[in-house]
Amino acid sequence: MKFAKKTDMLIIASIVLFCVVFWLVYRGVYAKPGKYAEIYHNSQQVKKVELQSGSEYVFSVPQSPEVVFRVYSDGSIAFLSSDCPDKVCIRAGRLSRAGQYAACLPNRLYIKIVSGDGDPGEADIIIG
Repeated sequence: MKFAKKTDMLIIASIVLFCVVFWLVYRGVYAKPGKYAEIYHNSQQVKKVELQSGSEYVFSVPQSPEVVFRVYSDGSIAFLSSDCPDKVCIRAGRLSRAGQYAACLPNRLYIKIVSGDGDPGEADIIIG
């Protein structure tokens, strides 16, 4: 018994190829580099960090000092360390494009990258 015919595999391969091309076009055309990182604690903005090239530093917010952020010299930001048990926030990696976000749910922290253009179609924040 065969798992799939040649035509089935051709259809699946074409769908995967279409998805990859669409993702690359979307990322290249629509995703703007972020200018600011907004950090929220309990759905309230506690800090706005400018993502400029050349400066690299580490900081935390007073509402949750055990969570440490790092701004990299290439204009990206990431969770550096946290006391949460699963470390999903740290594994989210560097964020640099407008619309990207990462959250540390046990500590109720959220990073959102914005372009700074004041785009009216851009969502303000995810409330939860």
